[in-house]
Amino acid sequence: MRLPLLLAGLLAAAPFGQAVAQDIVRHRTPGSNFPIAMAVEVPPGATTVMVSGMVPPVADAAAPRNSLASFGDTRTQTAGVLSRIEASLKSIGLSLGDVVRMQVFLVGDPGRGGRMDFDGFMAAYTEHFGTPAQPNLPARSVMQVAGLVNPGWLVEIEVTAARR
Repeated sequence: MRLPLLLAGLLAAAPFGQAVAQDIVRHRTPGSNFPIAMAVEVPPGATTVMVSGMVPPVADAAAPRNSLASFGDTRTQTAGVLSRIEASLKSIGLSLGDVVRMQVFLVGDPGRGGRMDFDGFMAAYTEHFGTPAQPNLPARSVMQVAGLVNPGWLVEIEVTAARR
């Protein structure tokens, strides 16, 4: 008797054939305030949008073409890439708050002995994620790679967003 009543209640709550809307769930890492989600659950019915890897815009047009000086340090490049991602998402009706997954590719900075500048990346990242204005955190991976297509690029980021 309970099952028919439950089914009747669900059908009454939503138009026929339409699922009940669910929110995206972002799980924080227990005991940590690091600004990434431990996991993100995307509910059935949400559309996932995969955004191709974005690279930095030229920061100094007067610097030699395709040089590190023309694109800036890791922090500058990360800020530029995130601005490009934000603009791309906005053009399709989404925002950085809809990002559920991020993969970051960092090239070792020659000025840091060939090690990636994770602190520079985080300085720009935390201006866009985990803020009072945009508290949603993605699941994220950051890896150092040997190089990117352009010798002046230190950063490439690709994201997956979810549309509810």
